[in-house]
Amino acid sequence: MSKSFNAWEVSLKLALTLLCTAVIALYSRRADACGCFTPPNPTVPVVQAGERILFAVENGKVTAHVQVQYSGASGQDFGWLLPLPAVPTLELGTDELFTQLTTTTQPRYTMNTVLSPDCRQAFASGGGAGGGSASGGAGGGNFGFADAGSAMSPLVVQDSVGPYDYAVLRADSKSDMLDWLTANHYFVPAGTDDSVGPYIHPGAFFLALKLRPGNGTGDLQPVVLHYQSDFGVIPITLTSTGAQENMGVQVWMLGTARAIPRNYNHTILNDAVIDWPSNGANYNNVIIRAVGEAPGKHTFVTEYAGPSTVMKNVLTPVGRFGSKSELAAQPTPAAFIDYLFAHRFQSVSSLSMFSGPVLPGTLKAILGKYIPPAPGFTPDTFYAYYRSLEAQAPPPNFQPQAMANEIWERVVVPVRAASALFDTLPTLTRLYSTISPADMNKDPAFSFNPSLPTVSNVHRATMNVACSRSTGFEESAVLTTEQGWDLEYPNGRFASVGIDRSRLPASLVIEVLREEGAPQNLVSNIAGMEPPQPLRGCGCQSGAGALLALAALLLRRRH
Repeated sequence: MSKSFNAWEVSLKLALTLLCTAVIALYSRRADACGCFTPPNPTVPVVQAGERILFAVENGKVTAHVQVQYSGASGQDFGWLLPLPAVPTLELGTDELFTQLTTTTQPRYTMNTVLSPDCRQAFASGGGAGGGSASGGAGGGNFGFADAGSAMSPLVVQDSVGPYDYAVLRADSKSDMLDWLTANHYFVPAGTDDSVGPYIHPGAFFLALKLRPGNGTGDLQPVVLHYQSDFGVIPITLTSTGAQENMGVQVWMLGTARAIPRNYNHTILNDAVIDWPSNGANYNNVIIRAVGEAPGKHTFVTEYAGPSTVMKNVLTPVGRFGSKSELAAQPTPAAFIDYLFAHRFQSVSSLSMFSGPVLPGTLKAILGKYIPPAPGFTPDTFYAYYRSLEAQAPPPNFQPQAMANEIWERVVVPVRAASALFDTLPTLTRLYSTISPADMNKDPAFSFNPSLPTVSNVHRATMNVACSRSTGFEESAVLTTEQGWDLEYPNGRFASVGIDRSRLPASLVIEVLREEGAPQNLVSNIAGMEPPQPLRGCGCQSGAGALLALAALLLRRRH
């Protein structure tokens, strides 16, 4: 794919790219090893989790894709420990899996605006009289014991995969395990001695990761673990070391039915608290409030539960990647890079009118070792306009066969393996919570309940606007939420005077979900406004509703 431009075109395109990069920086939140976020779709609340994991569970075997998080200054300080119930096998994963899962299953809050016939179209913003919509929205390990050392050594496996060296250790003795890690130059973060205590018992194991010599933090990528278990479990107690307040925990579960938090509560949000006119910009704050209302502050919200086909071929559209032999046969660095772009090695969701192509972080790390970028340019800009910028770059160390081999091992194989998960397991569930270090005292476990209904990630409300018959100007509005609540805007939809969402509970229902049967309600805030009635579109039972009594003048139920 040719990228030959005249000087004016190159200058213009680079200026636009740098401008977009600056805009992206203004919109992006700090991310540890998570890549770059483009300006958010206005209908999608941007929630960046501190923990992001996909569990695929089938026939007593768990496949866990774990995004490795790191916020240290250098790769030498990178230490990653994970308790496990059985000895795992390891593969490399891909950040693209989490990027696409996030985008595809993200909660979306859209509002349809319906204007009364008296509203003058010249003054109608946000929809016509007929209604309008604001929408948008890899090698494994050698599991012998040749390197086990002394008879008392906790070592079970020692090997490497991609940029990592790793060890699997028995967790029978805390001191033996930590001593081995220190002696073998595995970085042990401060506070680990106390936080690993709950995981030390016979039959338990720890996985330890460190970066191999010559690799830096740019080489970090997710890992995939395969091990025997009936549940997906997040070691949140261990995570409390260095965790931040209200840390987001994002979990996807793949299986034969909808997933449930097995030992945490489950919350249905009160959608009257959602700021619909801003497309749910307050969503994460609502989650934090809802978690605070749950017993022990232990609860999850189901953000999506439905067919896994929403992810089918998202990661591997037809023709993506081409073939390794063709890539290795490219005669020059320019031709090699052209092949990557022509066969869509760039992140599949990265192209837009506002930004150039974004390459996966792992691919940029590989290219940087062989074709280093020119000073003053980001890797994405440099590789996108390589033919125009190569003269300004350091001399390349062009080794097309070695580059193709590494790219296939660390990029192509992990993406294809992740994509294949959605061909075999029919149901995908996305769950989210926030949790603070003081509440990280119980590890959440997840299983399935085949009797529970699906949950859509797309939510819609309607804003009905009334206008003056004499002037045509807007006088008042009523927002009807998806759950059937009516919120009064007595001074029009652009003046939310009198609507104080902080006085409403963020939880509509707090319940317990089990592996069979219907939910068991712990708290229901449906009642309190009027005699108990089924809530439209929810199917929950009424219960105690004292908190909603405060909102009697703000909110009314639509029958």
